[in-house]
Amino acid sequence: MADRRPRLALGLAAAAFVFLFDQLLKWVVTGPLDLQRIRQIELLPVFELRWVENYGVSMGFLTAGSELERWLLVGMTATISAVVLIWMWREKSRPDTIALGLVLGGALGNIVDRVRFGFVVDFLGPHIGDWYPFLVFNVADAAITIGVLLLVLRAFFARDRSDPAENVNA
Repeated sequence: MADRRPRLALGLAAAAFVFLFDQLLKWVVTGPLDLQRIRQIELLPVFELRWVENYGVSMGFLTAGSELERWLLVGMTATISAVVLIWMWREKSRPDTIALGLVLGGALGNIVDRVRFGFVVDFLGPHIGDWYPFLVFNVADAAITIGVLLLVLRAFFARDRSDPAENVNA
């Protein structure tokens, strides 16, 4: 079996980058910009920073209405993160390891928010006039979405299921 350390290191580096960039931007919006007080900053005609406290997970599902539910969400997302880390450790495909790193880094960024604040800080708001085609999100959410989409696309279009050994150096 090929040495998995370089692939794992690449996935962990992707996770660390996403986590650090996500937390840096959240520090900027919660600290120097004080977005929680200002509520909204128009940056471009199609993009704004908008303060949203997300008590749920993706698209408002599983909203935590109590401290118990908050900590259950932390536990659930921590468990999912552990599964992603194990998957990353076992993964033979370099692109899939990077995609899993995006998911892991994003999940960890949102877990830190939920532990620190009791909610996830969302602030990125693309829009067209008064129409918001996406919910307000953060870097962690974007990384999770991109990582999952990459995994799905590779599962459908890039993997050769006949010979798994070919994926070792992919």
